[in-house]
Amino acid sequence: MKPINSFDPTRRKIVGGLATGVAAAMATPAFAQSSSSASGSSSTAASGARGEGGDGSLLDKQDPTRQYPSPPFTNQPQQWPGLAGEMEPRPDHGEQSYKGSGRLAGRRALITGGDSGIGRAAAIAYAREGADVAINYLDAEESDAREVIELIEAEGRTAVAIPGDIQSEQFCRELVETAVERLGGLDILVNNAARQQWKASITDMSNEDFDATMKTNLYAMYWITQAAMEHLGAGAAIINTSSVVAYDPPKILLDYAMTKAAIIAFTKGLAKQVAEKGIRVNAVAPGPFWTPLQPSGGQPDDAVETFGEDTPFGRPGQPVELSGVYVLLASQESSFTTGHVYGAAGGSGQP
Repeated sequence: MKPINSFDPTRRKIVGGLATGVAAAMATPAFAQSSSSASGSSSTAASGARGEGGDGSLLDKQDPTRQYPSPPFTNQPQQWPGLAGEMEPRPDHGEQSYKGSGRLAGRRALITGGDSGIGRAAAIAYAREGADVAINYLDAEESDAREVIELIEAEGRTAVAIPGDIQSEQFCRELVETAVERLGGLDILVNNAARQQWKASITDMSNEDFDATMKTNLYAMYWITQAAMEHLGAGAAIINTSSVVAYDPPKILLDYAMTKAAIIAFTKGLAKQVAEKGIRVNAVAPGPFWTPLQPSGGQPDDAVETFGEDTPFGRPGQPVELSGVYVLLASQESSFTTGHVYGAAGGSGQP
């Protein structure tokens, strides 16, 4: 196993330039981009993305149906696990649009899958709310992770990058210990990383596929949470990422939907276990969100082109649109909330 270190720019091959990547991430949020196959919808989204006299932040009054791009999107297949930097339009994780207000000042957070998608949005929001943040990701996601580290440090917060595969129990336990050591403790744990690979039939799924999904989505959550318990004190928060597919499983995501349903049961049961310790445990169940999970095998290619069009808003969510939920569940504002599941699905799905 490779040693676990904090971010070291001399240690790894860099995929793309840091300055270029961060500049692109901060200068071109999703609602301002367009593609040849979606120019009409992107143009519409751009015109509705800012409230009158606003700066384009989430605090502006906006029409949610026009706030971000709508399908059709370009066909853009990627190899698993995928990169946000190669998506078109590029997802909005809050690089420009999320504005913090110190709601997590002094907290220390560990986020799995923090390089892109929902985990990245949570990492950016946590840093802008005053938290120090450690992110875990796969080696192949290094270029995305570099951008996140830069964004966290731009807020004057401690940023810790811990690459590695959470399918390994040993790594999961080392991940927690490294985060605690580098952050000086742990107050927030976000179990977010997931594997999603579509299969048309149960007969197409190999034991290796099934095992990889179970280990990434369930075993890792168990190992990481178990290791974190000795470091979490009263007032700490654990947030697990589930999905609306836990309630309405698509036929092509059988193993993924199984794990997301199990995450809800894990959340509700653990919340009862640790309530007397003053630790809160909640889950978030997103609907269709525009993340690398989708074009890297999470959906068939033609489904990516129309992804999110069947929601009442007619579009997928952008990761930043979940930032506020992850901040709320980590903050003292939700002090009487534990064992709950929060949904955000554009008007469709449970809960």
